[in-house]
Amino acid sequence: MLAEINSPEQIKNLSQKELRALSEEIRRHIIDTVAQNGGHLASNLGVVELTLALHRVFSSPHDAIIWDVSHQCYTHKLLTGRYGDFASIRLGGGISGFTKERESEHDFFDNGHASTSISQSLGLLKAREIQGVSGKVIAVIGDGALTGGLAYEGLLNAGKKNSVWAGANPSNLIIVLNDNQMSISPNEGTLSRYLSRLTMSIQYQSIRRGIDKIVEHLPFSRFLQKVIFRLKRGIKGFFLANNLFVDLGFEYVGPLNGHDIREMEKVFTRVKKLKNPVIVHVVTKKGKGYSPAEDNPEKFHGIGPFNISDGSVEKFYEKSFTECFSSSIVRLAGSNKKIVAITAAMSKGTGLAAFERKFPERFFDVGIAEEHAVTFAAGLAKGGVIPVVCIYSTFIQRSIDQLIHDIALPALHAVFVLDRSGAVPNDGETHQGIFDIALIKNIPGVKFFAPASGAELELMLKYAAALSAPCVIRYPKKTSPSEMEEFSFPLQAGRGTLIRAESYAPSLSVKFNLESGRIEDASWEDNGEKFRRVLLATLGSMFSECLVAARSLLLQGVYADIYNLRFIRPLDKDFFCETCAKYDAVVIVEDGIKSGGVGEELERALFERKYFSVGVLAFAQKFPAQGSREEILEGAFLSPNDIQKEALGILNQVNLERVK
Repeated sequence: MLAEINSPEQIKNLSQKELRALSEEIRRHIIDTVAQNGGHLASNLGVVELTLALHRVFSSPHDAIIWDVSHQCYTHKLLTGRYGDFASIRLGGGISGFTKERESEHDFFDNGHASTSISQSLGLLKAREIQGVSGKVIAVIGDGALTGGLAYEGLLNAGKKNSVWAGANPSNLIIVLNDNQMSISPNEGTLSRYLSRLTMSIQYQSIRRGIDKIVEHLPFSRFLQKVIFRLKRGIKGFFLANNLFVDLGFEYVGPLNGHDIREMEKVFTRVKKLKNPVIVHVVTKKGKGYSPAEDNPEKFHGIGPFNISDGSVEKFYEKSFTECFSSSIVRLAGSNKKIVAITAAMSKGTGLAAFERKFPERFFDVGIAEEHAVTFAAGLAKGGVIPVVCIYSTFIQRSIDQLIHDIALPALHAVFVLDRSGAVPNDGETHQGIFDIALIKNIPGVKFFAPASGAELELMLKYAAALSAPCVIRYPKKTSPSEMEEFSFPLQAGRGTLIRAESYAPSLSVKFNLESGRIEDASWEDNGEKFRRVLLATLGSMFSECLVAARSLLLQGVYADIYNLRFIRPLDKDFFCETCAKYDAVVIVEDGIKSGGVGEELERALFERKYFSVGVLAFAQKFPAQGSREEILEGAFLSPNDIQKEALGILNQVNLERVK
């Protein structure tokens, strides 16, 4: 049945029996695909019936459905003509795992971050109103995303009592609150408890359904309709007194069973006729229909390829940077009782789950509220403890003002750990961590580090905890290179470490002339000539790519050392330039945007010292296309092959100039 659906209009006439069969088929198809490609599983399994009900009652794209974050849009994609491409989801050249405007007229925004849907919907609705365009606008937002401050800014603006609308109520706005008691980690705080109270009002729901059944058998009259409406409203007021959403100026409907299509269709049909902004509270179960995801929705929120039979994931021996951080922060907190940890709904994703188990009294999950997380850390630091704030690089973008105003300006001692910096595989443009260097490195007083291995990460974490200044540590979503573990030397402020070719190529036998700085007695020669010498200078996360390039260069008669920068701030440029002077060419490699990056700054310093045999490889000022880490780096000309080509190109230019 699913393969034949090319438009949501095709599901409007299906029977309830056919809808149940279609729901099961959709779940099977999502599970099969995510098991192969990885992706967001639990959240998508939880909204199958909700998505079907929305598309049966409303007419997309005339009625705009805006998915908050949009990681839960897989059923929406399958119903809007993308079944044939669904096998490519999240892969290079394939469809996105989030809504993507260029993919379909049914996708209105390229979403990927939380709490944006209400503001987006309100703006879209106002634009339609100005231009005389009809249709409803529906924002689908989870209870986790509702913990973000931006969601409340939208709610406050959208309430019918708000004067900003100058008397024109946003009557065509419908907000569907998808309440599954989860964001990525289980929800915490006052809002979660409040929604639970609304959800537990079973007595009201039973009475409401009883009244509805009686009404179905009564003759219709306008007077009777008004009486019944007031009766239901009075009962609702008794059970759900002081409803936040009603106080903000919304009609409130719910909570509804988010897996009962018939019930949701009835409610959506009635809501569609209302002339006030409405919130429909729907309760769903994350992972619905797949027991491993139901039992462990946090694990299956975002997951790599897995075994469908038991939900197991293949585990590689090498530890990821996240796993290295997890063990390091637990060890550090064990010896330093001032260490506390903060996350924004990412305890597992950032590796803080172990810290939470070990030190629950020193662990704080603030929900999807990165701005609050940073300013909360400012208060903790002012109080005398050392907050370690763990946020994905792409999400720190949301709190740069707080980092500047609340942390850096008063020079408070807090440590920020930016997971998933640089190229982020499969999640597309919205999740790339390529902007943190340019955004943060010029904030006064901030110390900024980039480890090349898990051992360096622990070294930098200890170093940052001992300082009395704001500190930032960035690292990628990848395994920690085992080759770097032996090069974790003590940190020297602003200076990196030089890794010579013989360290990673033991078959290369060389001797150095300390006076000339040249190689003597090389066992490998290129056409009878001594090796040319190149320095690959890199931030830690690109070490593996530089190592592959360096080994390839050796095979072509080029002796390549690697300079691991370690520091973004402070940066000892004099020391770096003195090191570069011993080489025929220098290639600087970083996984951030070039403009405002470290490479651009070091290139300028070398030019000022009349050293011109230098190239910089970094991301251009554009959003990288979706793909694996390798595909993203290739697309940005940052692959090992590109590094090698850049080095050879500079060396060839040097040779031409010498001939002249």
